[in-house]
Amino acid sequence: MDGVNQENRIEKIGNVTLDLEFYPGEDYYCDGAVEDELMDIVMHHGQEEYGRIIEEKNTWEVLYHLSPLRANIIDWLPVRPGAKGLEIGSGCGAVTGALAEKCKELTCIDLSKKRSMINAYRNREKKNVTIRVGNFKDIEPSLDQDYDYIFLIGVFEYAKGYIGGDAPYTEFLNIIRKHLAPDGKIIIAIENKYGLKYFAGCREDHLGEYFTGIEDYPIGGDDGGMVRTFGRNGLEKICKECGIREYSFYYPYPDYKFMTTIYSDRRLPKPGELTTNLRNMDRSRLLLFDEKNAFDGIIREEEFPFFSNSYLLLIGKEEDIVYTKFSNDRAKEYAIRTDIIRLPSGQMQVEKHALTKEAEEHLQKIFDAGEKLKQRFDGSGLWVCPCELSADHRGTSYLSFPYLSGETLESRLDDCLERQDMEAFYGLLKNYLELVRYRAEVQVTDYDLIFPNLLIDGERWQLIDYEWTYDQLIPPDQVAYRALLCYCMGSEKRRACSVDGMAARLGLEGILPEAFREEELRFQMRVTGERLSLSQMRDSIHHEVLPLRDAVEIYQNQKAAGLVQIYWDRGEGFSEDVSEWMEPLQEEGEMLHVSLAIAEGIRSLRFDPSRYACLITFEEINCYQGSDPKAFLEEARSVSPGMTDRKEQQSVCYPWKRLMHNGIEIAPQVYLFQDEDPNFTIDCRYTGGASWIDLRYHITKLDSDTVSRFTGKWKWKN
Repeated sequence: MDGVNQENRIEKIGNVTLDLEFYPGEDYYCDGAVEDELMDIVMHHGQEEYGRIIEEKNTWEVLYHLSPLRANIIDWLPVRPGAKGLEIGSGCGAVTGALAEKCKELTCIDLSKKRSMINAYRNREKKNVTIRVGNFKDIEPSLDQDYDYIFLIGVFEYAKGYIGGDAPYTEFLNIIRKHLAPDGKIIIAIENKYGLKYFAGCREDHLGEYFTGIEDYPIGGDDGGMVRTFGRNGLEKICKECGIREYSFYYPYPDYKFMTTIYSDRRLPKPGELTTNLRNMDRSRLLLFDEKNAFDGIIREEEFPFFSNSYLLLIGKEEDIVYTKFSNDRAKEYAIRTDIIRLPSGQMQVEKHALTKEAEEHLQKIFDAGEKLKQRFDGSGLWVCPCELSADHRGTSYLSFPYLSGETLESRLDDCLERQDMEAFYGLLKNYLELVRYRAEVQVTDYDLIFPNLLIDGERWQLIDYEWTYDQLIPPDQVAYRALLCYCMGSEKRRACSVDGMAARLGLEGILPEAFREEELRFQMRVTGERLSLSQMRDSIHHEVLPLRDAVEIYQNQKAAGLVQIYWDRGEGFSEDVSEWMEPLQEEGEMLHVSLAIAEGIRSLRFDPSRYACLITFEEINCYQGSDPKAFLEEARSVSPGMTDRKEQQSVCYPWKRLMHNGIEIAPQVYLFQDEDPNFTIDCRYTGGASWIDLRYHITKLDSDTVSRFTGKWKWKN
């Protein structure tokens, strides 16, 4: 802490001003030890060290708060020079630094002093940042009314905590609007309660439970009552209730926290584009279906806006940028951003911007690569998209390309697979291979000549991205093999395609898989600067992704390991609702023993002893009568069943011919089951009015090979 003014409650941390006028004197929420850890990092390390520290700490919390990729959600926004900005809910400063670069003056508000200090230390070089600490409701009356931009990044869903009342979200938005300059803009980033990731098995971001938002959140409770996210229609309804008519939706992907791409209604995703879905870095998740395939179908049905994982709602005049893709999960010299811009003429233009000074040389190399590739492929039938190298108003380099129409080669191939037209499929691949091999002796190679980078418009094949072009000869068949590998890895639907099988059919030569993997690894390491990519960080943090089939199998195995399931029929048949799980007692010789009290009105019971193929050998099934079956049952379970005194009980052996089952009786009282649901049904009409039933049996698990040996020898009963 560099300075304190007790009278005005103003503190200075570096160049950043901390205004404590409305600070209540204590922090009402805290993430505990992680905030102390973050404070230590930002106090003693510069931002250039964060990448290394994030990898060393290897935790979601440090990644989430300190990763520069968090700022992608606002970095694409073309904030006008000299703008005055307000950030509500600035937290530990995930986007504050980027906003300070864009705005001439930035005011931040946050309830937590500790988080505000973390923010101040990490941005202490910024001279244009003031952080006001306290409840928004207390600070709001003293705020200016001429902010050009007001940012709520992951904040709007907490409006009830800020504002309270019966209509907190509408009131919150109306209050914010009072502080907006004419022609100002409000930017809200928020999760979509109906985001596809939640249907696919991700836990709700705030409450950490499955399907909480989809089920419209719990009623009552601190957490359930204080947070709400919305679908698109819900957000539009709030805007309309506030009398807001000028707004536009943008769709951050995979979500707004670590956005790599942002779409708009003027440029929605196309089939095949949404492949980065496993981003569960905060907690484990289920995987109920393939999100890529689901997204492809949703896109074709034109329902993507409803299922987008997150929204960025821009209130005010819409931007000319209709699409942005960040490629900053890389070494500094390769960090760029790709925009699609709507020009005043109404035409579209593609631009690539350098995000660092070091990356400007990379753009120059892309420009040079385009010229060299035009010469190499001249006469081949492959048209290389031209580009121009320019500088923006800040003097930063960018490339501009014409916006081309057409269908990617990847999409064409998928269509062939869908139609099972393998002749057309291999026809496209052979055309591709001819292009890759064209004038292969020329010392220039596009190593990333993969199928999404080729756009087919009628009969014209167009190369739209040639970022990774080298002035060297790389065997064309190696480039083609890499393209096949990328294609097969891009979707589960393509897993039926064998890379080596396709390579053999196309006649690719000289492919040494081990050498290829080593070269690919070297390429990836060059691109990332030997830092872990975000996908690699997810794998390193290792919150589990559990496919549905595995989850079911684990559940079944856990149940099968020691429990049996009993179903009771009172005249309405068997159902899960009228069943219970029991743990058998184990006697000597691995014999299992289950005692079942038969309540009045029970017509029959079903006994499910396992969840796998097995042999069941019954030693006995005895039916007992008595005046106090409950007491006997408790006694039977408290001592060795073989030693239980049954002198007051009358035993009736159950007639074996009445025992129904879904297996094969291969010997007296020995039953074989080939499926995962072996069961026995006991009709209580033949138990002599028993008060309870004792079952003693042995169980032997069988593998599929053993089961198959029996299947031809006995006829399965229905």
